[in-house]
Amino acid sequence: MPAKSPTSRLFVSYRKYLLPSLLLLLGVSLVVGCQNKPGERVDDRSVAPSKPVPKVAIDDIEAGIKAYIDAKTAENDGYFLVRDEDKLLRLRLVRVHTEYLSNLGPNSHFACVDLADVNGDVYDVDFFLEGKPGAMDVTQTSVHKLNGKPFYSWKQKADKTWFRLPIEEATNELMGVIEGEDQFRFHYKATLPPLKEQAKMWIPIAVSDSFQTVELETMQVPGTHRLIEDPINANTILYMELAPEHSGQEIALTYRVWRKEKGPYEDGEKVADRYLASNRLMPVDRRFREIAMEAIGEKRNDSQLMKARAIYDYIIDNMRYAKSGEYGKGDAVYACDTKTGNCTEFHSLFISLARSVGIPARFSIGAAIPSDRNEGGIDGYHCWAEFYAEGKWWPLDISEGNKYTALATYYFGRHPANRIEFSRGRDLELNPGPESGPINFLAYPLLEIGGEPATAKSSFSFTRIH
Repeated sequence: MPAKSPTSRLFVSYRKYLLPSLLLLLGVSLVVGCQNKPGERVDDRSVAPSKPVPKVAIDDIEAGIKAYIDAKTAENDGYFLVRDEDKLLRLRLVRVHTEYLSNLGPNSHFACVDLADVNGDVYDVDFFLEGKPGAMDVTQTSVHKLNGKPFYSWKQKADKTWFRLPIEEATNELMGVIEGEDQFRFHYKATLPPLKEQAKMWIPIAVSDSFQTVELETMQVPGTHRLIEDPINANTILYMELAPEHSGQEIALTYRVWRKEKGPYEDGEKVADRYLASNRLMPVDRRFREIAMEAIGEKRNDSQLMKARAIYDYIIDNMRYAKSGEYGKGDAVYACDTKTGNCTEFHSLFISLARSVGIPARFSIGAAIPSDRNEGGIDGYHCWAEFYAEGKWWPLDISEGNKYTALATYYFGRHPANRIEFSRGRDLELNPGPESGPINFLAYPLLEIGGEPATAKSSFSFTRIH
């Protein structure tokens, strides 16, 4: 895995990219650029339309941005063009971040979109739109991230308007970190697809531990259901048996969560052998040992802690965060071969490398709660890892350390307070379990219809408690 070349920056100056004065006066309600900003009401003293203008539905904004991109793509030989300071990017649509679509004011809207180039690099682009449903036009675009790495953050002024802040000047909170403690309600929802025969579903249930106190306030679940235990990994799972009459019904769980920042800790238990053994997608073998020893280099006679840091730094230097290809399975071999992936690949590679040189390591998954707004959607799951050294378990988050190099030291040994953990471990064996065998990891609902894998649309959202 040779070292990757440094990514050239797309922006030389950030000041020229301040929001247009009109948007600033509107009091941006969720201008996040995938950085998740708190909603703000329009200031009626600044904008006072003669007649009330109803907010455009989020579905209309999504349809509007897709229609705009499709039309421009058709005009340009199958590519959507985004101009950078010194080059023209030729991109294809990957997805619209529906959780970040928002109204900025009367006939003003915001969208955040992932687009990829022919080399597989993924650009996160902010769009500002004007107009009514069916007649929206884009007034401004800017590239916010490249392969998950942001070029700027959003910061709110005292007058409730927003401006872009160079990432070098951003505080930890603007880069996703709440230190100390955090409290929030977390909403986990899933909608069943059409069920033509009997079905089964498994959903992780967040539980309390030394770093999070979880209260399941409400639970809306169709069909026959019960809680089952995974004693090996200390997981609790909601198990459901469903029938065709449950088609289209919703599963909704609401938690109240008190969470504190996590640092190195002792758990008083013997380190289990499984934390040094192979998993199906996290092998422990000669290949990974050789790579780990190469990463460790001259530190091979140093402490386990120093070796783990060398592996951590090696992955940051060699991996590229990209949601493209066969990502999201937590396959350490894929991560090593392609040098790309999301959080599951980053941490699976670390675990394989660490275990291969005798450093116990383990996997957890949950969700990261936005630090710079107080409610709204969450962009899917997030996962992390821990390793054992110096008599303690050390939390780390390599994919976040990769995105925010200023926080690389923080994320070696720390997890912020703004997260919730759903489940731990890999290759989960449950009773009753799915026909497909042990579960790779469990964050989204796992559904089987007639014994065959199926998908239930799911979403996460939160409300911070002050």
